[in-house]
Amino acid sequence: MSKHLTAWLLAAGAVIVSSSPAAAEGKPAWIARSDQYTQQLLVAEAQFNPESAAQNGLEQFDGKALDLGPNRSARLMATEQKKRAVFAAAEKSEKDPRVRQDLDILIHSIDQTIEGTRLDDKLLLEWTDVPQLVFGNLNPALDPQIGPARQAKARELLERYTGLYPGTTPLTELAKARWADSQGVGKVGPYKGKVEDTLSKTETYISGIHALFAKAKIAGADKALATLDRQLRDYAAWEKANVLPKARDSFRQPPQIYAYRLKVYGIDLPPEQLIARARRGFYGTRKEMESLAPLVARKFGFAETDYPSVIVNLKKDKVAADQVESYYATVLGQIDETITREHIVTRPDYPVLMRLGSPAENAQQPAPHMLAPRLIGNTGERGQFVLSTGDPSAGADAAYDDFDFKAAAWTLSAHEARPGHELQFAQMVSRGVSQARALYAHNSVNTEGWALYAESEFMPYEPIEGQLVALQYQLLRESRAMLDPMLNLGQITPAAATQWLREQVGLSKAFTKEEVDRFTFRSPGQAGSYYYGYGQLADLQTETELALGDKFDRKAFNDFVVGQGLLPLDLLAKAVREDFIPAQLKKQGG
Repeated sequence: MSKHLTAWLLAAGAVIVSSSPAAAEGKPAWIARSDQYTQQLLVAEAQFNPESAAQNGLEQFDGKALDLGPNRSARLMATEQKKRAVFAAAEKSEKDPRVRQDLDILIHSIDQTIEGTRLDDKLLLEWTDVPQLVFGNLNPALDPQIGPARQAKARELLERYTGLYPGTTPLTELAKARWADSQGVGKVGPYKGKVEDTLSKTETYISGIHALFAKAKIAGADKALATLDRQLRDYAAWEKANVLPKARDSFRQPPQIYAYRLKVYGIDLPPEQLIARARRGFYGTRKEMESLAPLVARKFGFAETDYPSVIVNLKKDKVAADQVESYYATVLGQIDETITREHIVTRPDYPVLMRLGSPAENAQQPAPHMLAPRLIGNTGERGQFVLSTGDPSAGADAAYDDFDFKAAAWTLSAHEARPGHELQFAQMVSRGVSQARALYAHNSVNTEGWALYAESEFMPYEPIEGQLVALQYQLLRESRAMLDPMLNLGQITPAAATQWLREQVGLSKAFTKEEVDRFTFRSPGQAGSYYYGYGQLADLQTETELALGDKFDRKAFNDFVVGQGLLPLDLLAKAVREDFIPAQLKKQGG
């Protein structure tokens, strides 16, 4: 699947932003010129996936539904190739190196989209998880932050999905037709476990869609909602009869697909090297936990001092369900004060929005995540830190005990909110960066790498129990970087990975299932991006310290990194070496 047409389903919480109106009014000439090119690509791709364009802030696509018509892949690739030729010609004549860099970012994105589309057409049967797709697009379309006028367009989108809008065909029928068209020798179907997972969540998505429309008070949607209910249930029956029999028993994808996914997520080294790095990191982090756990045990009077037992005991200090949001708000306020006092990074002057996920959101994304606000032309919409409470597909073991105890709030808030995702994107919105860097340079390594780096930057200021949980989550990221490639290369079994996460990392049964599902079918390849991106940023900070010596200013460095947008980390390192370090030396008389 193309990088941008599937970003919200593949990236496990990854989010993107773009320039605000305030930034646009006074934007530098090179950014204005760059944005003109990016707008061309945004509008061209919106013909195939208008929901994504609407979520990014292109209001003219509100209410429009994705194109699942015949020959979609060929039409998409032709459109992308046409834009590539335009950008390649512009790159040759462009004099500003920053605009050339942005054009190169757009061309690289187009190349990845074409490569992914060709691979899918060659190797995979085309199956669409329609219930998840519909809920995933209606949820942001009914977000209260976008305002009643835009929310009202969700009714049109729903009618297009159901075929009730004039000139449209039900999405479920289009999906069935594309499945039929894709049949061919040498192609494989989806993983059986993924199809079964989808079928188990159909009713959750149906209820979630009804709840969205009821909350938004959208009039006149009852007929379309009832029609969608019937269509999704009929689609589930069709999947059982047609998709399941052709589903593959092994979760492992064709090797070319997995290699492509690693590249799209930003992992540009061989998986074996990533595994080796993560093994070394795991060893060191576990030793730190073994040293810190007895101190935490002493603070709370725990009899057992090994880190798994200490974490089990910390989990007993739970926050009541009706107090989780207020407790996190208190922690987030303390984090804000600390960020300012310790000069970690410039932070927004407003509080973080944080809430618990709904059952349908937990089904779609059963891990803590941040929802992006309006991304282009932002008028004050803010990102939302959404805390998942369980994985509905885990059955009797669906509830998490990993996020609702007091010691966990620190590192989760640092990652999803501040100084992690929410801060990174909020600062880009307020400062204004080129849309190419905000939208098309995005990958999981540069977003999740920053968030894990942000956790590490903040960890010394947490209470020691918070530090222990932060180290536990570092163990998790190191385990992800080992287990995801090992599973997909056939070096370990899901049962062994499950045992590792339960015994070595200390995750609940439900969270362990979410993680193994992530590695095997929800987003194979993505899980290693956290540790890989973190390592590159940590290395870059240390390199900068060595270059500047006592002139190194951590806050200035972090602000510079945030200010570059979502640049690939090799380009970010180049900017630090060529711009930040010389400017700091000059500023301080070096």
